[in-house]
Amino acid sequence: MIIDTKLDNFKIRFAEKDDVPLILEFIKELASYEELLDEVVATEAILAESLFDKKAAEVIIGEYDNKPVAFALFFHNFSTFLGRPGFYLEDLYVKPEMRGKGIGTIMLSFLAKLAVERNCGRFEWWCLDWNESAIQFYKQMGAVAMDEWTVFRVHGTALDRLARKFDE
Repeated sequence: MIIDTKLDNFKIRFAEKDDVPLILEFIKELASYEELLDEVVATEAILAESLFDKKAAEVIIGEYDNKPVAFALFFHNFSTFLGRPGFYLEDLYVKPEMRGKGIGTIMLSFLAKLAVERNCGRFEWWCLDWNESAIQFYKQMGAVAMDEWTVFRVHGTALDRLARKFDE
């Protein structure tokens, strides 16, 4: 299904399994921009299984003149306080040469509309604190920084070690 937008020649569609190489390319471009490319361990096989076999997340692709120029990867989370699901936006990326045309706004507003249609109570994401242009963009969209919260992460050997504590 292709969704027309208010921007001439820009359309949004849900990714399909054939898009896995494109999705990985977008992920690597975003990681490179964030200076985190060395942290990308995802492969086409991992993405195919996670996104299309297990359906752990969804991806939309933004196309301008039938060429992919943006993507967003998101999944449902849950708010116990609201008692409703929410959307968590893992990645939003617009190719640098396409920025300033309103594509990011359209992608975010489409996801917000989808969240409302799915009766979600929240739409959340993280942003690197040095990315001032993104922070200002998100604030213009009505997003509020959750400065009073600290993100915690356990991964790699720390995750394995924590998991083993259950059996100790």
